[in-house]
Amino acid sequence: MESLIITIDGPAGSGKSAVAQQLAKRLDVAFLDTGAMYRGVAVLCLEAQLDMSLPEAPAAAEQLARQAALHFDWSASPPRLWGDGRDLTDRLRDSDVAGCVSPLAAMGPVRAVLVEAQRRIGQEHPRLVTEGRDQGSVVFTNAQVKFYLDASPRIRAARRAKQIRQTGRQVDEEQIYQDLLERDHRDSNRADGPLVCPDDAIVVDTSDLTLEQVIDRLEQDVRQKNS
Repeated sequence: MESLIITIDGPAGSGKSAVAQQLAKRLDVAFLDTGAMYRGVAVLCLEAQLDMSLPEAPAAAEQLARQAALHFDWSASPPRLWGDGRDLTDRLRDSDVAGCVSPLAAMGPVRAVLVEAQRRIGQEHPRLVTEGRDQGSVVFTNAQVKFYLDASPRIRAARRAKQIRQTGRQVDEEQIYQDLLERDHRDSNRADGPLVCPDDAIVVDTSDLTLEQVIDRLEQDVRQKNS
């Protein structure tokens, strides 16, 4: 099978997950949500009542990540994340998980475990759309096509708020905006796997584009590069 790895990186709320999922469907390839993997570890850390500020937190979180044996149920669309022997998917978007995932993602030992797992998935599914913050810059540096999606912080906050409202929950959009700014800063300045735009990535500003327009643009670029 001919390999086709497509990476989609970008900050929180830029539309990576929705775009990657639909692009994978159009191209008939697998879809990997790496953010779900970090959120899955965050769920386990919260359940273990792990204090992220403690010096021993990175080692403890790494152990939880390894023991969880995180894996996706590829028969579902989108794939559902399992860990510690159970389906964690419905817990991943809760607010306490969102608050925990950024400091967790800055922990080098945890990133090492999940990068290894992501590369293994890439070997098992060599035709893959994968999204995150370090997919083109760290995990799949030799990917055939790389994208970097961006949007203004206000628009990203509005999108995230809409996503939460659709689940029937109340949301403070201004707080989401402030949290996004803080997360952008942390993600871009962490020592391990910082959010960067790969030099060879195609940059797409999604601020004024619909979801369908973004998917159309990416699909066209992929097909042109592989024609």
